[in-house]
Amino acid sequence: MNKFARIAVLSLVVCFVLSPALVLAQDAVEPALAAEYAAQKDASKASFGYLGIGVGAGLAAIGGGIGIGLLSASVVDASARQPEMQGKLLTTMFIAAALIEGLALFAIVICFLCLVM
Repeated sequence: MNKFARIAVLSLVVCFVLSPALVLAQDAVEPALAAEYAAQKDASKASFGYLGIGVGAGLAAIGGGIGIGLLSASVVDASARQPEMQGKLLTTMFIAAALIEGLALFAIVICFLCLVM
């Protein structure tokens, strides 16, 4: 793994490990401000939900991009080895790419439906 991937994975792990601690942390609040504090706490929990939906949609888009990239690389490699099969390979590639895009789009739509509900 290269340096950037290690830093990205480490930062995601830290975010997901520390986020429950931030949500569940309790502060001392005066009784007069208790209702306002409760509303703010509910809003902060909702913001973590929005963050999760955004991360889910982003991962779906990244996964679809990686899948299509690997598919295209494999087809180009196979076309270089057997040029006479290029037509069949391209047809199969476009069908598989459409299925990958459909799956990624479905995951993003599910994330947005979670946002609405």
